[in-house]
Amino acid sequence: MSRSALRTSIIVLGLITALVHLVILNLGYLRETGRPDVLFTLNGLGYLGLLVALFAGIPFLAKQRTPVHFAFIAFTAVTILGWVAMGARSPLGYGTKVVEILLIIALWMHMRLGPESA
Repeated sequence: MSRSALRTSIIVLGLITALVHLVILNLGYLRETGRPDVLFTLNGLGYLGLLVALFAGIPFLAKQRTPVHFAFIAFTAVTILGWVAMGARSPLGYGTKVVEILLIIALWMHMRLGPESA
């Protein structure tokens, strides 16, 4: 897979899971409780922050590309483990886990391409 295809995949997959947590899951929680869920909100913001850290061209982070990849992979893995421990077994839950597993694979492949893969 080309560098640009991996970059696009990471951005799309990251945005999907960020939006699921920030919007879709929060809307359901908001309807039930009248307030947004802190964990869903933080998780969605975490995905957005990691996307920015990886692709925004921030000089300090550009030199730290490998640790940012590992942080993104770890964050995504912890999200999956959190769902295994306490998540709803629904089509949305399973679908989001597929997206997150594909995100981990894309991040790993992108990292293996080396520093010019930004």
